[in-house]
Amino acid sequence: MRDTYDITIIDTGYVRPGLCAAYLVVENGRAALIDCGTASCAQRVLDAIDAAGVAREAVDWLLVTHVHLDHAGAAGPLIQALPNARLVVHPRGAPHMIDPTRLIAGAKAVYGEVAFARDHGGMLPVPEERVVVADDGHVVDLAGRALLCVDTPGHARHHYSVWDARSRSWFAGDTFGLSYREFDNGNGAFILPTTSPVQFDPQQLHDSIDRLLAQSPASIHVAHYGEVGECERLAADLHAQIDAMVAIARAAQGHDDRHARIVDGLAALYTWRAREHGIDDAAVRVREILDGDIELNAQGLGIWLDRDAK
Repeated sequence: MRDTYDITIIDTGYVRPGLCAAYLVVENGRAALIDCGTASCAQRVLDAIDAAGVAREAVDWLLVTHVHLDHAGAAGPLIQALPNARLVVHPRGAPHMIDPTRLIAGAKAVYGEVAFARDHGGMLPVPEERVVVADDGHVVDLAGRALLCVDTPGHARHHYSVWDARSRSWFAGDTFGLSYREFDNGNGAFILPTTSPVQFDPQQLHDSIDRLLAQSPASIHVAHYGEVGECERLAADLHAQIDAMVAIARAAQGHDDRHARIVDGLAALYTWRAREHGIDDAAVRVREILDGDIELNAQGLGIWLDRDAK
């Protein structure tokens, strides 16, 4: 459904419903797609563009907040199917969109060959002439509507967020964490940071969240999943949890079962916060909904510990 500001959320269908979003922004009959899911999601995204009444020839831009495959894996097939679209990507990510060999190898290492084939098969390179590099402050002109790309590292060094002044909202990819709608209740949205492999940096993430908040946004669109308000409260939650997650990781350092300790610590942290948020049966629901994110966050924290030790 398209909102007041001509923003449509697209469920990319990655893994399960309500997990991974792309956003279609329309202005004066022209469109930009922000994030796009994995390669296996490409047809679903194209079908959603069609269902929104937007001609494929009217899509001028595909902006990927960063090049993790749940955000950018479908870029190659979509650029092939959207004849006028150009890909807007962070300068650190551009080479990996033009030649995704290293991205593919990294994803196989994280997810395994079977899961990669299921969720990411069909990745294609993006022709270099259709790639636009978005340095900090780059403005995408969508039929007169300015989409400002702002460098927001912390989750990844190749991450930018997109400021839409018309709606006074950010498209923040993974910088503003994960907020699944299943956890919404009378106390509002529930949120947690994402520290997945391989470039998590706590201070950079703190700084990036502050940079988003400095714009006094009315709302923030996160990739996982949807639009959230109460930005100051959620930012404070994210800051507190980044520090708590770093403390959990540091306490596990030096132990043979470091990864298991981090996993258990994260599960306990999120369960406690879910109870504080008023979520019923918090322990069961946290494991049911967040199990995959806990594993990835633990992996990312472990990689950060090893890097920090050097």
